[in-house]
Amino acid sequence: MTGPSTRTTTRNVGGPRPESGASDGFGPRPRPTIRNVAERAGVSKSLVSLVLRGSPHVSEHRREAVLQAAKELGYRPNAVARSLVEGRTHLVGALVADLHNPFYAEFLDGLQESLHGDGLRLLIGSGRSNSGFEGDAVEAFLELRVDGLVLLGVGPATSTLAEAAAYTPTVVVGERDVDVEGVDVVVVDDEQGARLAVDHLAELGHKRIAHISGTPSSAARLRCQGYRDAMRDRGLEPYIMIEKGEFTEEDGRRAALALLRRPDRPTAIFAANDMVALGVLSAASELGLRVPEDLSVVGYDNTHLAAINHISLTSIEQPRRQMGRTAAALLSDRISDPRKRARIRQVPPRLVARRSTGPAPSEG
Repeated sequence: MTGPSTRTTTRNVGGPRPESGASDGFGPRPRPTIRNVAERAGVSKSLVSLVLRGSPHVSEHRREAVLQAAKELGYRPNAVARSLVEGRTHLVGALVADLHNPFYAEFLDGLQESLHGDGLRLLIGSGRSNSGFEGDAVEAFLELRVDGLVLLGVGPATSTLAEAAAYTPTVVVGERDVDVEGVDVVVVDDEQGARLAVDHLAELGHKRIAHISGTPSSAARLRCQGYRDAMRDRGLEPYIMIEKGEFTEEDGRRAALALLRRPDRPTAIFAANDMVALGVLSAASELGLRVPEDLSVVGYDNTHLAAINHISLTSIEQPRRQMGRTAAALLSDRISDPRKRARIRQVPPRLVARRSTGPAPSEG
C-alpha cells in the first residue's frame, strides 16, 4: 500500500508577483531598465533619457519624479550605451609602476580629486615594473575606451605604450625620456633634489657621502648626476661612492650592507627614494650602527612613511598632490584639444630635515 502522494509547489509568499526589476527571492534580481524607470515615474523613456543626461529642458517636477523612481528601483545608467552616444567614457586610466611605493598612492589622491572635479573617473592598473604587465594594463584601458592615460613612473618606451600615447591623450609623470609627440610631462627637478641632499649632509660635516641609485629611469639617472655634481662642487669627488640598486626596500638593504661593510664605509647615505632609505635603516640596525650618530640617511619623495615618529627620515619632498593636480589639469586640457604641443611642467623639490641626519662622527 502506498502513502499519499506529495507535490512540490512554489508560490510567491507574502503578496503579488514582483514588478520588473525586483527580486523574487531566487538568485540575483534582474537589473532595472530605463523602461522600468519611465513606468514608475509615469513619463516616457525619452524624458527619462533627457533627465539622466542632465538636460535643462525638463520641468523640476518631472525631473524629481524620474530621479526618485530611479533611486527606488536602484537604476543605474548604462555607461557603455552612454559612451557610444557621447563618443567618450569619462574614464581615465592610470598606469602605476609600483603600487607598493607610497609616493604613487599619495600622487593618485591629488590626481583623483582634480579629475573628479572635471567629471572624470579614475581606473588604476599596476605595471609592476614589467613591460608585459604594462602592455596588458594599457590594452585593458584602451578596450574600455578611456578618454586619457596617466603613466606614473612609466615612460612610453614599449611599442604598446608608444602606440597608445600616439592617439590617446596622455600625461607622463616622473619620466623625462618621452619621445612621443603630444605627450605632456610632469616632473620634479631631480638634479636639484640630489644637490639639496648632498649640501645638507656636507654642511653637517660629512665627507664620505654615498649614494644608492634607483631603478634605471630618467629620475634615477638625474638624481645620481645631481649627487655627482654636488660632491664635485663641494670638493668631495674623492669620496664619491655609488651602489646600484632598485626602488625597493630590500634592494636598499642589500646595497647599504655592501657600502657599510667597506673599510672606508660612508658616514652618510643618500638613497634614491624613501623605500630604499628604509632598507638602509634596516642594514644599519643589522650592523649595530646608530642613526644618526654613526650613519646619517636621506631619502627622496618625503612620503608619509618618512614622517612616522620612530622612522623620522630626512627626505627630499616631491609635492605629490600638487603634481597630481598638475597632471589632471594637463590631461583635461589635452582631452579638450589633443592638437596642443607637448608641455613639460617641472616642480621644485625641498628638503625636510628630521632625526635621521646629524653631525658627522669624529674621525678619532
